[in-house]
Amino acid sequence: MRTWLATAAFQGRRLASAFMKKTLAVASLIIVGAASVLAQPGSEAGGEAALKLPDLSSVSFQIGNLGAIDGHRLLLIGILFCVFGLLFGMVIYMRLKNLPVHRSMREISELIYETCKTYLITQGKFILLLWAFIAVIILLYFGMLQHMEAMRVAIILAFSLVGIAGSYGVAWFGIRVNTFANSRTAFASLPGKPFPVYQIPLEAGMSIGMMLISVELLIMLIILLFIPGDYAGPCFIGFAIGESLGAAALRIAGGIFTKIADIGSDLMKIVFKIKEDDARNPGVIADCTGDNAGDSVGPSADGFETYGVTGVALITFILLGVKNPTVQVQLLVWIFVMRVMMLVASSLSYFLNAAIAKANYGKANEMNFEHPLTSLVWITSVVSIALTFVVSYFIIPMLGRDDTQWWKLAVIISCGTLAGALIPELVKAFTSVQSRHVKEVVTSAEEGGASLGILSGFVAGNFSGYYLGLSMMGLMSVAYYMSTMGLSTMGLETNTMLAPAVFAFGLVAFGFLGMGPVTIAVDSYGPVTDNAQSVYELSLIEQVPNVEAEVKKDFNMTVNFERAKHLLEANDGAGNTFKATAKPVLIGTAVVGATTMIFSIIMALTNGLNENVDKLSLLHAPFFLGLITGGAMIYWFTGASTQAVTTGAYRAVEFIKANIKLEGVEKASVEDSKKVVEICTKYAQKGMLNIFIAVFFGTLAFAFVEPFFFVGYLISIAVFGLYQAIFMANAGAAWDNAKKIVEVELKQKGTPLHDATVVGDTVGDPFKDTSSVALNPVIKFTTLFGLLAVELAVTLTRDQGAPITNVLALAFFAVSFFFVYRSFYGMRIRSDNVE
Repeated sequence: MRTWLATAAFQGRRLASAFMKKTLAVASLIIVGAASVLAQPGSEAGGEAALKLPDLSSVSFQIGNLGAIDGHRLLLIGILFCVFGLLFGMVIYMRLKNLPVHRSMREISELIYETCKTYLITQGKFILLLWAFIAVIILLYFGMLQHMEAMRVAIILAFSLVGIAGSYGVAWFGIRVNTFANSRTAFASLPGKPFPVYQIPLEAGMSIGMMLISVELLIMLIILLFIPGDYAGPCFIGFAIGESLGAAALRIAGGIFTKIADIGSDLMKIVFKIKEDDARNPGVIADCTGDNAGDSVGPSADGFETYGVTGVALITFILLGVKNPTVQVQLLVWIFVMRVMMLVASSLSYFLNAAIAKANYGKANEMNFEHPLTSLVWITSVVSIALTFVVSYFIIPMLGRDDTQWWKLAVIISCGTLAGALIPELVKAFTSVQSRHVKEVVTSAEEGGASLGILSGFVAGNFSGYYLGLSMMGLMSVAYYMSTMGLSTMGLETNTMLAPAVFAFGLVAFGFLGMGPVTIAVDSYGPVTDNAQSVYELSLIEQVPNVEAEVKKDFNMTVNFERAKHLLEANDGAGNTFKATAKPVLIGTAVVGATTMIFSIIMALTNGLNENVDKLSLLHAPFFLGLITGGAMIYWFTGASTQAVTTGAYRAVEFIKANIKLEGVEKASVEDSKKVVEICTKYAQKGMLNIFIAVFFGTLAFAFVEPFFFVGYLISIAVFGLYQAIFMANAGAAWDNAKKIVEVELKQKGTPLHDATVVGDTVGDPFKDTSSVALNPVIKFTTLFGLLAVELAVTLTRDQGAPITNVLALAFFAVSFFFVYRSFYGMRIRSDNVE
């Protein structure tokens, strides 16, 4: 173990050293480019970091018979609900830890957790290295160009670290919960009853979801309530940038890691004709680690960042786009009370659905694992919508001088909440083991092999883009219509809100998250079910001497091994489906929410929509060229992330084929398993390094080209990214569950049909779990970082003229293009094994 850790640490230091050497000149370029303006007098800190929160205690809210209570005191009550959410998560955590489990299964899950810990520690150091680049820009812009006082700059930097710590912390918690739940789920399958096999993964997911939302909301309430108003703006922006960076790194690197391991493990089934999760395959432990690194760490960090950034976007809009201070306070308090309501709605719905599921399936011998998960999503949606109207009625019965806006705003949020339930239903039509599209993949593969199976998966992904895109458009259209019904004036004499449609779109994104803990729960269900199946096989429990008598004596349980394996495989299919349903929800939130952040940039560039508005048009050539450029970046990112998986999987397969032992051993050596993990970590970091630097300097370059070019670019990556992500996520999930049908329903493992669907699954692996899911944090990181980048560019142009900005744009693009080039030519598979 020490040797492996030392090797991993050495690899990390080596990568860090190479990273710093190759970027030293770039850092120097930034400093030299900015040095010429350091002596120039700057205005007081501008942009979002200069926003000042109004006094929340200046407005009172009449809450039924409780009487009037000011906004500050009302939100203080919200902290109690956050504490409740944290306790909810911890109680389930302890319950999972104390569930019965056989020692053979517990040993495997603890080994998985140890490899996950090493991965997370390595990634933590890597994220701090990436943060140094963000810190340089923050220091240059706010400290030197804007001459912001040292304390304010320090606060931005500190809260960017808080954001990283939040994403990183919930990711770690998610791994620990899931590695408790995987072995307990595997053990619970032994009697052959389906309900416990469903219940434990869902409990784990709810623990993560409640903890995640509660931590994120608690941090934001602390900023809102306890940080002075003139410092809150820097805190929120720093927090959002930090959590966005953390999520992007963990999501992208985790997605590369997990699919290297998954492909490397899966291909052995074809090469050596061995079973799923064969203990002799040294790639299986890496696959299990990857399930957590990609499907638990990534979504947990991504979810944390999604909720935080969406909240910051709405706060920014309210402070920039709403003129009346009283209305500002009303909307801010309303938004945060609604966030607290999410916790209440999700917990109530969970308990209600749990009672229904237990009554229907508690003693059943057969169950469709998807049914209670589906009912949970819909119950939560209905409860959230109902509470949205109730809370809005009590909090904002009169907004400005308009007593109708409470229900109009509730309708807008409900569009997003409905989308959170409707989108999973549409996704299931293309990814569920019961869907006609997935069955079409199986039928195609049966007659035409892997090639036709892959083509059918492409069909499923493309059709899903049509239906999901239209559903989002329809719900956003309703929100737009409601925004035209007096939201701009709210009964006041003059317009009190700029661009109410943008605010409505932000609220739709907010509504997407209206059942946040449940969305995270059904997403986290998948990695537990996947790991549970692997833990069962790796434990070799069937070969433990006298195990049936031992389990009967120690746990009073009669085992049925064949039935247990069937249940675990069937439940994995449900996990695949619901992992797929959460992805479009998160990417939809990113795209719709990005609209609000882009509005912030537009507000700054147009002086509050009072000038240069004509440049937001196809008639302004730079804006149109930006629209074209964004698509190029999305397609490069897709290729770069997939290339990292391809090269890493090649090296993993190469090692496994050379070292796998199928005779005379029961399981692979720990050393060989850890070597595969090391290979996955190495290529995940190499891929992430290229991607981050290309995105980072690409954002700077395009912001420096021309501000409205950059606005077009941001809009473009959001739209292109939405459809690319939907297509890839659902095509990949269709291939995955097509394989599951062959294994569970048709029971044709080891046949040519199974081989064909395994090929489809390995093609779909980077589609659904690397490229598609990582587009969400990439879009949000680019938009958030773009706030700083475009302000930096505008300040330089104003103070020093366009030439220096143009030179820097060219230099930044050269650096970005070098790493775009390197993301293939530096990562490609070399036949001479020279890397």
